[in-house]
Amino acid sequence: MRRDDDYIRELLLEFEAQEDFLVVIAPSLSMPLEKRRRQYHVELLCDAGLMCPVGRGTYRLTHQGHDFLDAMRDEGIWSRTKDAVAQSGGNATLEIVKTIATGFLKKQIRDRTGIDV
Repeated sequence: MRRDDDYIRELLLEFEAQEDFLVVIAPSLSMPLEKRRRQYHVELLCDAGLMCPVGRGTYRLTHQGHDFLDAMRDEGIWSRTKDAVAQSGGNATLEIVKTIATGFLKKQIRDRTGIDV
């Protein structure tokens, strides 16, 4: 199964929008493919330090996860980030994706406020 950065972003937005900070994904060998895809991407988010397990099948966003989400929350920034990755050959690590999105976010702040961050 391939990592899907759009799906990762969707999951992070979904998890952040929940009222409770806990995300429950009960693993099972008989899960349908879509639930296995969801579980796999949550595990990738844990690998990247964007989420962490707090119990069996229970996860939460980390501080890094919120920062990652803040960098790519804006649809325009996300679109430009994906375009930049595509122009560079279409492959990038999650850390590079975050760096690109953060760069666009910094530029947006500088353009709107005149403050260099």
